[in-house]
Amino acid sequence: MGLFHAAFGFFLTWWGAYLLAALDASMVFFLPFGIDAVVIYLSARDGMFFWTYPLLAAAGSVTGAAITYWIGRKGGEMGLERLAGRHFERFRHRVQKGGAAAMAVPALLPPPFPLTPFVLTCGALRVDPRIFFTTFTLMRLIRFGGEAALARVYGRGVLRMLESQTFQMIVVGFIVVAVIGTIVSAVMLWRSTRQPRLRPA
Repeated sequence: MGLFHAAFGFFLTWWGAYLLAALDASMVFFLPFGIDAVVIYLSARDGMFFWTYPLLAAAGSVTGAAITYWIGRKGGEMGLERLAGRHFERFRHRVQKGGAAAMAVPALLPPPFPLTPFVLTCGALRVDPRIFFTTFTLMRLIRFGGEAALARVYGRGVLRMLESQTFQMIVVGFIVVAVIGTIVSAVMLWRSTRQPRLRPA
């Protein structure tokens, strides 16, 4: 499959799906639709075992989100203003007013919705972990499960699409965005940790 295998080959296994999903929910790694493409491909390729990949992707996503949530909880609101930047106030308002419903939507939506700042905000605001992770897990299962079911039904058509020249060009774009986005995320994280914290008077 050319560029698709070159870009995602390391992740085209059951453990690779888990790992990529965990990285996707982390603060540094950035690959829009990467885990979605892997879930769709594996579900279309492996037929009767398609149902395993949404479970693995959801489990990996929860693992990555748990680390991000913990960082937000440890950093608190003051630290989060540096990490989440301009998204913080908007997400804080959503979480405080929307409750569980506000947490459900970000876990379900694909990029370009900025998931990481939202998870950080939930951690900083000390949202009940049981409610947060129950909601997050359910929404991730719905998202990845829907993708896997469609891939199972339209398996051959999905594989043909992934082999097409158009999709290969899209993969190139994803790779470029992933490299740039990961570098930018790493630099922003490094700069935020280098800024001195304000000491109480």
